[in-house]
Amino acid sequence: MKIVIAPDSFKDSLDAAGVARAIAGGLAEAWPGAVLVECPMADGGEGTLEAIVAASHGELRRQVVRGPLGQNVEAGWGWLADSRTAVIEMAQASGIQLVPQGQRDACRSSTWGTGELIAAALAAGAQRIVLAIGGSATNDGGSGMLRALGLRLFDAAGQPLAEGGLALAGLARIDASDLDPRLAEVCVEVAADVDNPLCGANGASAIFGPQKGASPEQVQWLDQALGHFADHCAQLLGEDLRDAPGCGAAGGMGFAAKAFMGARFRPGVEVVAELADLDALVQGADLVITGEGRFDAQTLRGKTPMGVAKVAKRHGVPVVVLAGTLGEGYQQLYGHGIDAAFALASGPMSLEQACADAAALLHARAGDIARLWQVARKA
Repeated sequence: MKIVIAPDSFKDSLDAAGVARAIAGGLAEAWPGAVLVECPMADGGEGTLEAIVAASHGELRRQVVRGPLGQNVEAGWGWLADSRTAVIEMAQASGIQLVPQGQRDACRSSTWGTGELIAAALAAGAQRIVLAIGGSATNDGGSGMLRALGLRLFDAAGQPLAEGGLALAGLARIDASDLDPRLAEVCVEVAADVDNPLCGANGASAIFGPQKGASPEQVQWLDQALGHFADHCAQLLGEDLRDAPGCGAAGGMGFAAKAFMGARFRPGVEVVAELADLDALVQGADLVITGEGRFDAQTLRGKTPMGVAKVAKRHGVPVVVLAGTLGEGYQQLYGHGIDAAFALASGPMSLEQACADAAALLHARAGDIARLWQVARKA
């Protein structure tokens, strides 16, 4: 009996590797003879770096970079030496979790630190960069990232612009003469699960700005500023990409990556599955167990269990989901490669208690699934 365990993290509780370990422990206790394969997963958001490094046995490197509001932060990035692939998780350097709730400022926050991580990857000789762009605190169109890589932005007086999205309203000239030439020689893949354009009612500012601290009035200012930035970029590059799907991801980081790096966009879970070689792991398996904190109809939009199910379906392997909670519409997933789903709670409990006890609950539910599976195989 071979069981592949490929879960996402449980937010505010366990990382993906911790979830996989807990599930494996419950399965091993109930079914000592089973072959258990742990493959931590992610979908491009927070935790993607750790999942890829753990699954592909890569190297986690660390360095101090500029955080969203200019503070120094220690950020990690991954190095897969065999393929000369760098894995950069934007949240490590420019993530919303780095800014306390009361200090979030979508007008001033910058992606500069993410650019510093990309520079480190280029210096290491990266031939491929996987850029996971979920969980950002920023709305600067990726301008900070580009400036850290040599792009220069000036106002009408010839002075360098301040950092942040709002400052882009005063942009008068872009100078790309010092942009790192190594960017033209590296393959950049953006791992993201949103297809928003840069501007407009469904753009970066309108959809994601409020959760990053922008007021309704600031959302309008930021949208106009990003549009102004896109105007200048179109003049420089000879192509207007503001409406391309995904350019509004991570406050416009998708736009910068596509316009100046020629990045291609892929679902985050697809990228992680590839780097973890999930397809090969699932081949010959009898069962796949995946999971996430909340399993509901939104999972259809490219979240980890959906991506894992697609891989398993190719090999005809059944999939069971373990989730913190089963939300509205989760039954829809039964038509997309998910065969069964179970919530962790064993009785009434608070969210805080469920998070604190997640490892034990995962262990117990995994054991229950193993026992049920054994009975089914004997029938």
